[in-house]
Amino acid sequence: MSTRGRVSALLPDFPWDTIASVKAKAASHPDGIVDLSVGTPVDPVDPLIQRALTSVAAVPGYPTTHGTPELREAVVAALKRRFGITGIGADAVLPVIGTKELIAGLPRTLGLGAGDLVVIPEVAYPTYEVGALLSGSRILRADGVTQLGPESPALIFLNSPSNPTGKVLGVEHLRKVVEFARERGAILASDECYLGLPWEGRAISILDPEVSDGDHTGLLAIHSLSKTSNLASYRAGFVTGDPALVAELLEVRKHSGLMLPFPIQAAMTAALGDDNHEAIQRERYRVRRDVLRKALQDAGFRIDDSEAGLYLWSTRGEPGRTTLDWLAERGILAAPGEFYGPRGAQHVRIALTATDERIATAADRLLS
Repeated sequence: MSTRGRVSALLPDFPWDTIASVKAKAASHPDGIVDLSVGTPVDPVDPLIQRALTSVAAVPGYPTTHGTPELREAVVAALKRRFGITGIGADAVLPVIGTKELIAGLPRTLGLGAGDLVVIPEVAYPTYEVGALLSGSRILRADGVTQLGPESPALIFLNSPSNPTGKVLGVEHLRKVVEFARERGAILASDECYLGLPWEGRAISILDPEVSDGDHTGLLAIHSLSKTSNLASYRAGFVTGDPALVAELLEVRKHSGLMLPFPIQAAMTAALGDDNHEAIQRERYRVRRDVLRKALQDAGFRIDDSEAGLYLWSTRGEPGRTTLDWLAERGILAAPGEFYGPRGAQHVRIALTATDERIATAADRLLS
């Protein structure tokens, strides 16, 4: 067997490959499919960002792995302005080629391997598990520190607001996890890609002074511009937090040649400096959420959590694959909750990432 075969054998089937037949069923609807199975943006990239991208298209040299000073300073300013996160220096910011790439490689980059324990949420974005599997680490699904007993994890992944559930962890919960991680010598990586999309209450960063008391030791916060800036195709993200950990990641990434293209860095700088386009996009999602949420509830669905983010975590009290078929008969495609762990088996994840017309179409079909 080839080396590549040995590596791929460690991984589960790619989740979306397993719903091909359901997708075909939904696509056979006479008026076409409404694909709500993935969180990919459908709205245009703001012209301000496009202009920034093209303004440096003629630059021929290699970009720096650490990113331009302007980009890193824009990150620091945006985190303070948008989320109240303070105490971050520009040196403790590292742009990445999309946050999925960072998460999948983080355990290996940190040198974890056999014998190390990686903790992931019980219902979780699949890439946390993939990253641990690729490093050969052990995996434990847990949502509370009491579930860990005497274990001393090497790495703990948090995700608030959650993908897929939209659940938001409060200050006290986050403080307890930070305290536990520091007592056990664990690195705490918080995936905060949906932090800018709260619908009910407040979403808070692991780096917020209310959570960390201004001490970022052992903490990493992972952010993406895919969601509220529509930059999924740009693969624009960054990680920040503990300066020593960021420096370690930077050193490995320099040796690996993991550099964010210079035009993307310019586009990110523009996006981070402008809050207007983000507010406009957030309002688009709010309107779509209101329409879809009401239609689902009127059709007999229960919506759990979903306080933030781009998804409605929905159930009809039956196996998620049964609900998936029910939706496909109406030309609607969702993601089965089992993709995200055993506790999601009776849910489906329904995305808000479709045009206003397709969201309205889905709402009509749910009630037909």
